[in-house]
Amino acid sequence: MSNLLKQKVRQKRGKPTKNLKWLNYVRTLECVICSTFGEHQISRTQAHHPIHDRYSFRKRDDCDAIPLCEGHHQGNFDTSKIAIHREPERWYEAYGSDWSYSQQI
Repeated sequence: MSNLLKQKVRQKRGKPTKNLKWLNYVRTLECVICSTFGEHQISRTQAHHPIHDRYSFRKRDDCDAIPLCEGHHQGNFDTSKIAIHREPERWYEAYGSDWSYSQQI
């Protein structure tokens, strides 16, 4: 496809496809941080789409989601842990990049 000046036009990438089956499965697993670092999980598991080393505002694919307890994910109720969405830099220093845990699932 080209424009009026005969220049190639790049089409916008579509949104990642939803995979609710995978997200529901991820929510049944233990928190990867609690299990890796020997912490006690006291809140429900949530599906987290990795945000570290992402160079756009585009959300990663559902198949890349990792299981995090509420304390390591949002930290709204379980405030005893480092929450990735509250303190992403501190979380990175303590546990490394979040996308690296998607290989463990």
